[in-house]
Amino acid sequence: MRYHNITKDDMLNGDGLRVVLWVSGCSHCCKECQNPVTWDPNSGILFDESAKQEIFEQLEKAYISGITFSGGDPLYVQNISEVTKLAKEIKEKYPSKTIWLYTGALWESLQGEEILNYLDVLVDGEFMIEKKNVALKWKGSSNQRVIDVQKSLKEKQIILHAEG
Repeated sequence: MRYHNITKDDMLNGDGLRVVLWVSGCSHCCKECQNPVTWDPNSGILFDESAKQEIFEQLEKAYISGITFSGGDPLYVQNISEVTKLAKEIKEKYPSKTIWLYTGALWESLQGEEILNYLDVLVDGEFMIEKKNVALKWKGSSNQRVIDVQKSLKEKQIILHAEG
């Protein structure tokens, strides 16, 4: 897996102050995407032990609410395995921290994926410029959903995150 950046003290990509991992690779290529530089799976920096430790150092801080995976698409074919492994490790090591993930994929297509076991919130759906709305919280276009993953899995239906 490759990545472009690790953002610290981010408050735009989920609730509270977060660390954000911006991965490389996306097959959605949404028109007017805010991050087209991340589409190429071979761009950016190789995710290594040093990058993981940088994330863990942030998660050690009491004021950091959790991690957000974004990009690119964390569920891109070349990312999903490593993102799942990292999310599992974070959930085990920092059980009080929340894990958010942004993907162009739809919730319905992700059923059965292991990653869902470790996510608290999933923002699904491709960004659509014709449905862009800057007033929306935690998403760029009105077709996207901010899903409470664990409640949705338990109830076997989509439950939107309280503020999404």
